[in-house]
Amino acid sequence: MKKLLAILFALLLLVACGSDKGSGDPTTIKIGGSGPLSGGAAVYGNDVYHAALLAVEEINELEGKEFFELRFEDDEADPEKSPNAYGVLKDWGMQVSIYTTTSGAGLAVAEDYYNDRIFALTPSGSNPGLVYTNNMVYDNCFQVCFTDPNQGVASADYIKQNELGDKVAIIYRSDDDYSTAIYQTFKAEAEKIGLNVVYEGSFINTDSDYSTQLNASMNAEADVVFLPIYYGPAASILTQADGMNYKPIFFGVDGMDGILTQEGFNVELAEGVYLLTPFAADSDDEKTVNFVNAFKAKFGGSVPTQFGADAYDAVYAIYQACKNAGVDGTNTAEEICDALIKQFTTMSFDGLTGEATWNLKGEVSKSPKAVIIENGAYTAAE
Repeated sequence: MKKLLAILFALLLLVACGSDKGSGDPTTIKIGGSGPLSGGAAVYGNDVYHAALLAVEEINELEGKEFFELRFEDDEADPEKSPNAYGVLKDWGMQVSIYTTTSGAGLAVAEDYYNDRIFALTPSGSNPGLVYTNNMVYDNCFQVCFTDPNQGVASADYIKQNELGDKVAIIYRSDDDYSTAIYQTFKAEAEKIGLNVVYEGSFINTDSDYSTQLNASMNAEADVVFLPIYYGPAASILTQADGMNYKPIFFGVDGMDGILTQEGFNVELAEGVYLLTPFAADSDDEKTVNFVNAFKAKFGGSVPTQFGADAYDAVYAIYQACKNAGVDGTNTAEEICDALIKQFTTMSFDGLTGEATWNLKGEVSKSPKAVIIENGAYTAAE
């Protein structure tokens, strides 16, 4: 009996190990990634995972075989947990990666990706530290989204060029690198182009009362309030502003994408809010329509955000580079890494979020777009 149990246990172990091997085709390239599938930022991670999965399935169908195998780990957007997620992916045999969904989690593993020579392309991690620092460039790490400084510059330029208001207030989160970096470059660009900033206020993560900042903005007669923050506190700010009968134009960046799905938030309060984003789900171009329809059909009618669009582009950009370089799963992670670095620093990619090129520091170049929330949906502002 003991011998029989031992045999059965061994068979179970074989089955479990085999589940990580997909089809068993040695040419299959293993793509890893991590993001918050649970917790307060789960809307971001799930959108990235779902869009990446959709892209992988489409590519595999196009190829007529399992060209890619995707494994995505939950890091809860926590820099203390992302190294564990990275270790699981590496042990699984990850050969290329869509990196992390959030910047904080990515900063904790950037050196791991660099040292282990695994090519990484983040859809939505916007902190420059994911691709370079003051001391070095992580030559195998790239971004699909704009860096935080670029978002600040583009936002100031858009508000000025489109004459959204005469006086601008800024409310940012001072203990968050993402928010602070955008705030700093927005302020610098505003001074450069003559955008009139009449108030600058900050808060920290544990704050929930924004009346001080809103009252100061209102007293300064700000008709535009720039919010380089995530959708959670943004929803609270819009709610509290409504209670004060303060109705400026609110202008956010990609971190606010998801505000319409914030639990308990009255989406009517987001009417007229601007977001700087490279993707508008209601666009009538063929690529966007096909992507949105496929995403909704596969994931219960859910409308993808910019995070999903960037993740979809990330997988297809990796696919283009792999095909151009002639690499597959029989190559080592380091061989694939070297090949993709050459491709990404020379190729152009035309995706959902625009035509993209990359510089030697891993930063993307593409045109930002603005959307405005109308009738509870994102609408192209132009």
